[in-house]
Amino acid sequence: MAAELTPPELRILLAIGDRGGFTAAAEALGMTQSAVSHAVRGMERKLGAVLFERTRSGARPTPAGDRAAAHARRILRLYEAMAAEVRGGDADDSLTGPLRIATFRSAALHLLPAVLERLTRKHPHLRPEVRVVRDIGRGTAGEVADGRADLAVVTLGGSTPLPDGLLVGQLMTETYSFVHPSGHPDPRGLPLVDWQENCSAYTRAWWSAQNWLPRATISAEDDGTVLALVAQGRGMAVIPDLSLVNAPTSVTVADLGPGRPTRTIGYATTAELAQTAALRALIRELRAAAAPAIRTVTASAAHTIVTTPTRP
Repeated sequence: MAAELTPPELRILLAIGDRGGFTAAAEALGMTQSAVSHAVRGMERKLGAVLFERTRSGARPTPAGDRAAAHARRILRLYEAMAAEVRGGDADDSLTGPLRIATFRSAALHLLPAVLERLTRKHPHLRPEVRVVRDIGRGTAGEVADGRADLAVVTLGGSTPLPDGLLVGQLMTETYSFVHPSGHPDPRGLPLVDWQENCSAYTRAWWSAQNWLPRATISAEDDGTVLALVAQGRGMAVIPDLSLVNAPTSVTVADLGPGRPTRTIGYATTAELAQTAALRALIRELRAAAAPAIRTVTASAAHTIVTTPTRP
């Protein structure tokens, strides 16, 4: 069995990756460069793998080093969570410390604010830290798998599977709607506006069957830009409802009818962090906020049924 790495060794491992070299890591940690090099040799011997590629400009993690760093972040986070829970006890107002959340843009704007307001009112010593991550590739769940976030708000059932080993829960399912400039005489004749992040959430079978939808001819950075372009009369779009909270009056939101695509939003964390009081409190607030967020969209949008002819 490989010898165990100590917390100081884990911090050295992360400092090298974050700083890009042994010398910079040594300066950040208040160590000598030779001590850092010695520690790395010891870690590589214990793990039986080369962790860094040494270059003239510094050092970069090998694939094994990246995997080790992900575990190191998660292990150190558990040490931190353990200390916070032992000090705090069981009282609601005793939860303390950082709470790192990775999310995509529309959830950050329209789901998390109410969640964090209630959470910090009940637990004033918690310090939520929110990072907005594009929902493509490994997306927000990858931040949890790599130890950079405690919990991720995720799209479930997308085209890219979530990383293995995460604990996943469902929060809500929202529908997609057809969005076009209000009062436009021929909204289906407008260019289709899309954004890269949207691809992983689409129901591909539905999309491919819609012969009235052209290929996207305008590509935007995010759903907010898409909505702004539609409001300016530049095009039409198919957008999930959470992105349409507080949509401008210059935009008409139309129901796509039976069989319309949906997006399921959930959360992902690790099995270990899910047992901590802070994460349990966050998940409770997420579940409480999810249904009202969708009801707000439904109540505020001016829905009109749109016939969606399919290919024979």
